[in-house]
Amino acid sequence: MRLYREKSLLLIVDLQTRLLPVIDGKQQVITEAGWLAQVAERLDVPVWVTEQSPEKLGETAPTLLQPLTEYRRWQKQHFNAMEDTAFSQALSASAKQQIVICGTEAHICVLQTALGLLEAGYQVYWLSEATASRRREEATLARERACHQGAVSVSADMVAYEWLRQCDTDLFKEAHQQFLKPRSARTLTFF
Repeated sequence: MRLYREKSLLLIVDLQTRLLPVIDGKQQVITEAGWLAQVAERLDVPVWVTEQSPEKLGETAPTLLQPLTEYRRWQKQHFNAMEDTAFSQALSASAKQQIVICGTEAHICVLQTALGLLEAGYQVYWLSEATASRRREEATLARERACHQGAVSVSADMVAYEWLRQCDTDLFKEAHQQFLKPRSARTLTFF
């Protein structure tokens, strides 16, 4: 099933300052999540970030949020953000059905939130190169489990091009110059 920006929301789970130092591939995770967040913002796709116990794990990485002008921040205690009533009610009210999810740790908060979203009937897209854990094997198992339950593994490029849909618009030309062309020379590693 294709992604549509009108139906999508980007959910970045727990990319927090005190957790990131121990995350395998943390720089790629921040780079990819930040890049797609900027694309999402430019295409009017809502960007939400969660923070698990920020008093202990710190706030969302500043380098991720600095380029953004609009995002919604959720503080949570549940590993599954959908168990937070305010979060799940706000998501329902948003009428977004396609949730692109990424973050840390893949096998804990990202997985449990993805499973909660699937249980609630949302379409979940697992942003593979922006989802990680302390151990790479944990991230791989989490993606496999989420996909076995109905999530779809995607890359940031897949998402961006599906949101853009066509190449003959001013929006595509602007996004191509600002986001896509500079990215094309980079090499990515998938978990």
